[in-house]
Amino acid sequence: MSRSQCPRCLRPDSHCLCPLIPSLDSRTRVLLLQHPSEVNHALNTARLAALGLNNAQLVVGEVFEDLPGLLHQPGYQACLLFPGEGAPTLQAYTPAGQPLLLVVPDGTWRKARKMLHLNPLLAALPRVTLAECGVSRYRLRKAPGPGALSTVEAIVQALQVLEAPTSFEPLLKPFDALIEGQIAAMGEAVYQRNHGSR
Repeated sequence: MSRSQCPRCLRPDSHCLCPLIPSLDSRTRVLLLQHPSEVNHALNTARLAALGLNNAQLVVGEVFEDLPGLLHQPGYQACLLFPGEGAPTLQAYTPAGQPLLLVVPDGTWRKARKMLHLNPLLAALPRVTLAECGVSRYRLRKAPGPGALSTVEAIVQALQVLEAPTSFEPLLKPFDALIEGQIAAMGEAVYQRNHGSR
């Protein structure tokens, strides 16, 4: 028998995160393109980001037939938050600068690259990267490399740079609660044995 779940955050009712999810305005529009394999993942951080940002949209798929429409947002300049050769680091908006439509692929690195391969329009977007990635708060998964962040952490960091001095830290509150809940569920001993030394 499956447990009932919250239709909004998709967490079990007993672990609903909705009371912790903020409602934040941003000058930047965020488009999250989520690989289908991430939808039912226990740590669905893209969904948390989309729920917490009023100017965000989450679309699930691998091939996006409606990508031209999704990318054509009048008043916004579309760019892809993804590493690439020569990709500039994000900088704060100038007062008269055009806001970005920040396109964020959500999936493992391999799946994100596949999404780019299957969607040439996505791959053709100008890329931007984060200047200095801090240490991820995602203590349950070994990072593939230094500076690897979860989707919600990358979005928060990007918005903090673009829209400084506005703080988007409240977006990480449900994420932190999610991590703590997972650690509590596995038990401290199991957590320390498997993750504590990282």
